Amino acid sequence: MRILRLLALVAAAVLPLGMVAQGPPQGGPAAAPCVQAGNTQYVCDQVSPEDLVVVPGGEWVVSTVYARPGGVRLISVRDKSTTTAYPSATAKDQFDNKTYDTCPGAPSEQMKANMQTHGAAIREGRNNQHTLYVVHHGTRESVEVFQMNAGLRPPVLTWIGCVVAPDPIGLNEVLPLADGGFIATDFMARGIDAGARGRAMAGENNGALYEWHTGKGWAKIPGSEASAPNGLEMSRDGKTLHVATWGDQGFFRLSLGQNPPKRDNVKLGFRADNVRWSPDGQLFVTGQVLEQPASTRIVKIHPDTLKVTEVLSRPNTPEFSNGTVTVQVGKELWVGTFRGDRLLVVPAP
Repeated sequence: MRILRLLALVAAAVLPLGMVAQGPPQGGPAAAPCVQAGNTQYVCDQVSPEDLVVVPGGEWVVSTVYARPGGVRLISVRDKSTTTAYPSATAKDQFDNKTYDTCPGAPSEQMKANMQTHGAAIREGRNNQHTLYVVHHGTRESVEVFQMNAGLRPPVLTWIGCVVAPDPIGLNEVLPLADGGFIATDFMARGIDAGARGRAMAGENNGALYEWHTGKGWAKIPGSEASAPNGLEMSRDGKTLHVATWGDQGFFRLSLGQNPPKRDNVKLGFRADNVRWSPDGQLFVTGQVLEQPASTRIVKIHPDTLKVTEVLSRPNTPEFSNGTVTVQVGKELWVGTFRGDRLLVVPAP
């Protein structure tokens, strides 16, 4: 491993993903025009679209904005146009202070103007009414919660509450639970020193998964300690977590409700970022290779056998680099990034 080169890339890769005090990356135009070419297409006019979630029904995709001024965006699958859903003229604030009784209140105008968003997830509801959970960095380190009316075009968001993370947890991804709680990854402590960051990149356990419920607060999930835990998904029966570990370039499967917890680890060989279900019941895991030639990697992992199948290995280019998440939209794969002004779109395998 080219240690010097890897450390030189820390500022470009770890700091944006680490949510530390040095500040978020700034958005702006990419170095190349957003031009479609053959089987490589783009969804243009984005700003650091770090995480993507397909809205139930498949007509819209939620995109977070990992740069200031930030916010939450909605992309139309039909014409690939983008709308800012929050803050916006149509969005509202309607505080559910019973469920989110420790939340200090609705986002201020200053917070809305600098709403750096990160991981996102949707808890599906009835009659096109869903709940959207978004990791937020800025005035507060928190999970912000929205009611989504997907019966409107475009869907409309209403902010309903927040959950502030205890110090020094540095949030990355969030996963809703059926009872209204959620699980979140503690990727890397806020304000972490360079030495600790380097040890995390070398595979040292530095974070864990935490569960939150109304009236109970935060609790660490047993057996979840990991090296920069990042994206996560849960099995359909709610008994198993699937977690990407950015620090040690791996992935693990954790069975819930067992004592001691049952855990299976897989080495991937790249900085594993977000995890998303694919239509065939496998898991897309997307991440970065930092050593030269730097690249975006996408694999599928079978949840039962843990077999790893490569989907895409694409060198970083001025057009697209540092892939973070993959969702399947029809016959296409949409790939996000923590930097840049577009999503990568390639044919689904």
